[in-house]
Amino acid sequence: MTTDLDMAAGVKVPATTLAREATELIRDTTSELIYHHSRRVYFFGGLRGRERDLSFDPELLYLGAMFHDVGLNEAFHASGHRFEVDSANEAKRFLQAHGVPEDSVRRVWTAIALHTTPGIPEFMEPEVALVTAGVEYDVLGIGYGDLSAEEREAVVALHPRPDFKNRILRAFTDGIRSKPETTFGNVKADVLEHFVPGFERGDFVRTILDSPWTE
Repeated sequence: MTTDLDMAAGVKVPATTLAREATELIRDTTSELIYHHSRRVYFFGGLRGRERDLSFDPELLYLGAMFHDVGLNEAFHASGHRFEVDSANEAKRFLQAHGVPEDSVRRVWTAIALHTTPGIPEFMEPEVALVTAGVEYDVLGIGYGDLSAEEREAVVALHPRPDFKNRILRAFTDGIRSKPETTFGNVKADVLEHFVPGFERGDFVRTILDSPWTE
């Protein structure tokens, strides 16, 4: 049953067994910071979808939002994969274990894997587009004025964000500092450049010029 803790600004968390078990899993295995952020991503993604008049599956959007940062957990620090891929793979395992159809699994996997790759998700399925839209709204403030102050306040009242900017940057840094090579060509290189002394970001031009090809 949907409770007051599962609705904000008219957007409801799906009242399904799958959503409930995903909520419990993420709450038990991630920090309070990531839990509240992930829930806000769902609500803001749902609001952006409503504002854009997009037809989307709320359950798939919720699952994408809830799992999108689980790859920052310490268990994945030595994986050698981008944290987005670790997050997507964890969601895939969870969904397949619950017998979710493969097309739905693919949508959730793609939504998570691409959530830090701007300029692509917005042209894909609504669930893929809206996970990124929710992340961009909560982390970067992209489209901030497209939602009303009342809508924002309703979500933040349910899932507060004290010192969120600094805390999420620390979480990103802690989650990827042990595998800096995975930030080549993506926005997380900016995080390590700011917060990890001695980090040297990969250079696409030098990679081409220094390749084993003679010309």
